[in-house]
Amino acid sequence: MSQSTDVRDIRLNTGFQDGLEVEVAIIGAGVSGLYSAYRMMEGTTSTGKSYPAGSVQIFDMSDRIAGRLESVTLPGMSISGELGGMRYMTSQQIVTTLIEDVFSDWLSHVDFPMGDDANHFGYFRKQRTRLNAWEEAQKNGETFITRYQLNEDDIGYSADQLFNKVVYDVLMADPWFVEKYQDKVGHPSPYEYEFQLTSEEWDDIKPNLTYCFEGPYNGMKVNDIGFWSLIKDRVSQEGYNFLADAGGYFSNTINWNAAEAFPYMVGDFSDASVAYRTIEGGYDQIAYALAKAYLQQPENTIWAQNQLITFSKTTNGNYRYELEFLNLQSKTTWKVYANHIILGMPRRSLELLEQRNFFFNCYENTELQDNMQSVIMEPSFKILMGFEYPWWKEDFGATAGHSITDLPMRQCYYFGVDPENSHSLFLSSYNDMRTIPFWEVLANAKEKFQPRPTELTSLTAVNALQDVQASKVMVAEVMEQLRELHGEDMKIPEPYVTWYKDWTLDPYGGGYHAWKAGYSVKDVMKYMRKPYENESVYICGEAYSDQQGWVEGAFCVAEHMLQDHFGLNWPTWLDKNYYLGW
Repeated sequence: MSQSTDVRDIRLNTGFQDGLEVEVAIIGAGVSGLYSAYRMMEGTTSTGKSYPAGSVQIFDMSDRIAGRLESVTLPGMSISGELGGMRYMTSQQIVTTLIEDVFSDWLSHVDFPMGDDANHFGYFRKQRTRLNAWEEAQKNGETFITRYQLNEDDIGYSADQLFNKVVYDVLMADPWFVEKYQDKVGHPSPYEYEFQLTSEEWDDIKPNLTYCFEGPYNGMKVNDIGFWSLIKDRVSQEGYNFLADAGGYFSNTINWNAAEAFPYMVGDFSDASVAYRTIEGGYDQIAYALAKAYLQQPENTIWAQNQLITFSKTTNGNYRYELEFLNLQSKTTWKVYANHIILGMPRRSLELLEQRNFFFNCYENTELQDNMQSVIMEPSFKILMGFEYPWWKEDFGATAGHSITDLPMRQCYYFGVDPENSHSLFLSSYNDMRTIPFWEVLANAKEKFQPRPTELTSLTAVNALQDVQASKVMVAEVMEQLRELHGEDMKIPEPYVTWYKDWTLDPYGGGYHAWKAGYSVKDVMKYMRKPYENESVYICGEAYSDQQGWVEGAFCVAEHMLQDHFGLNWPTWLDKNYYLGW
């Protein structure tokens, strides 16, 4: 690959070509659709063939690519803020290898620092503390007391430690688990738990683990229990409230599939050894790198601002399917013919397609409809703010990471300071699930926040972002909560610009997904990749993956689909022993 100064410098075709004929039509220019197209161009099938240029085309209704990845730059700064997904783990080998090896000429990876909890705040039930207060008390042989009325044997645990305790106790109570995997978990000290289980081992555990405690769930498979229900049963409703508040995400503690929650919580959120990274200049560049590689062949096209309305079987002898699109610029409908359709779309986007066609067949095909609804759409939104100086660094020493509260703002991230000046980027609210209605009312207020110029930023530059400003009352509310979280002694200035993003809006329906309890995730995942054996219509993305909310989940599902149904060989650049999941 040749060196490029801007990986986002790609061509999008906002026009249309009625009667276009392709082998594969990919719907959605998010990471799963882009990855599928890229792999079809660079990979080979088991017969040694590859897809010729122009035979695979991508279609998206948006005027941009990357789906729920969206990196933005506020005026007066060169550092990037993340409105959507913002990081990856090095254990996620597809995304790591693409960024750090395959596209290393285009992308530069950097650490995504989480800072020092000694410089971060926790604010729960009007009790303000540093987030390391639990660990500091434990070092001194003391017990940190919160305002939650916890069970006696749960007092003194931080939220991460208590999540680990719940998972460990359930695992070790099941004789089947003890016999097979006892040596893979440990409890070396009162507050410390260790989990050395691989993803493949977790996939064995999740459908087999039994809940072995007296009460309403005794003898049930953990897969059939909601996580809220299980937490309440283990640590009481008050313990649940503590975990939901201090854990930072309501989405982690809703009543989703408890078996799926176990590896997610101890691997992604409670494991202190997890290292996060991102891409210098914005995480959405992984999507642009895939697009750039795909578009290196001139015949390949990303058709932007073209919305799929429906698709049907065709009488065209050379092609199986007719797709009907609406070109959003010209308001013109046009048709494409294809032999394969890949729907790289989340649940809500699938639901927005015409549901009475032969594929969705909502009146007869209850199996597809039921499997589509096996995941919970998790609403989420963010508010980015620009400040003229990093007040958090000057006032209490934070350089990265986040503070957490039970206030509706839930989390704030101290993103960084522009290396050329003092302008500073701040994620002032990162919230989900039950806090969304609080902010939706404020979002609907008509009067927008008025950005203002600074010594380093012109009025023209800030006014260019009028369309993405939060409402005036929302900004006022956020600032009030920020000051309550950090304390009256902190002198927090007013922002000069904001950027508001609501992922609940169509066509996304939410920021990420979670599995419902009671579904066989293994079977649903396989089914959704190709719902009909005799049809060449496929579904991929993070929604129906076992790494929901992560780019890696979308990649693994797409890779499974490409190998199983398109005959693509294993990527030459990926470790052959890497486990793709179910």
